[in-house]
Amino acid sequence: MPSGSAARNLFVLAGLGLLALLLAGAVMGVIGQKILGLGDGYVPRPEIHLPPQPVFPASVRDRHLGLTPAKDHVEEPQKDADHKEGTAAKEAQEGEAHSTPLPIMQFAVTNTLLSAWFATVMLVLFFVLGSRKKSLVPGRFQSLVETLIEAALNFCGSVLGPEMGRKAFPVVATIFFFVLFNAWLALLPFYQFLGFTKDGEIKAHLLRSAGTDLNFPLALALISFVFVEYWGIRSHGLGYFKKFFAIGGLLRLRPSGLIDAFVGFLELISEFVRIVSFTFRLFGNMTAGEILVVMITFLVPFVAVEFVFGLELLVGLIQAVIFASLTLVFLSVAVSHQEH
Repeated sequence: MPSGSAARNLFVLAGLGLLALLLAGAVMGVIGQKILGLGDGYVPRPEIHLPPQPVFPASVRDRHLGLTPAKDHVEEPQKDADHKEGTAAKEAQEGEAHSTPLPIMQFAVTNTLLSAWFATVMLVLFFVLGSRKKSLVPGRFQSLVETLIEAALNFCGSVLGPEMGRKAFPVVATIFFFVLFNAWLALLPFYQFLGFTKDGEIKAHLLRSAGTDLNFPLALALISFVFVEYWGIRSHGLGYFKKFFAIGGLLRLRPSGLIDAFVGFLELISEFVRIVSFTFRLFGNMTAGEILVVMITFLVPFVAVEFVFGLELLVGLIQAVIFASLTLVFLSVAVSHQEH
């Protein structure tokens, strides 16, 4: 390891190198190129695809991405017969560059689904390899895995208590690490440069962050919802539903019965609203992060993008913690609910 003046010189050289790359990115980005009147920038104009794009089978992918000419394509009738031909051609060309949502009955492996599978494999490998050679004096990898497991277990126990925390730990920890791995793996470089091209440009990436697919956070939200309701019913039996259908006062013609019934109705609505809030919180943050990375790469490439990557590492961790924490909090309310 260098020390003294050598370390200081290396630090200065690294700083100058980063500054040079930052200036180069500012010049070669679209902003610098437009100011200098040199062109359209180092990175081509990005295309933001909100729907997940099919990657397999190839026939479905090519049809939805316009990678092959559609012989039997029939255009929809235009409402305005006097629409300009140039505008129509431009819109048709732009439409071919974007993926259209798959029909309900058609199955295809999308890039977000493939990314979820990849994250699952990496998650399993991480913990299997970390526990494969267990020893009383753990190595660095085993120590890391044990620290993560112990931290997650202690967190569950601090919210639910030791006994209930251990029961909830498998599901809550799986949600936490799954969200975290999906967010962090999506920052790897090959997520951006592996894909299917047309005219030299990538029209569909092979892998795309699963969190940017609305189906992924919705599935996790439904798992969390069912998990909470299951333990609520298991802890209190059918009495768990009394907080939602508090009609005892109405049947006894008590004046407060109407208020109790209305509060119960609000409780019922709040249970289902959690699905919506869970879904769009994760989906919105992951999608906004991906768009931000793409736009910064387009505007100021090279070093400036690394700061956004650092922000996305933090956002991924925060979203995983929030999703797992809220599941624990709602579970705590469900299992400790008492009728007042």
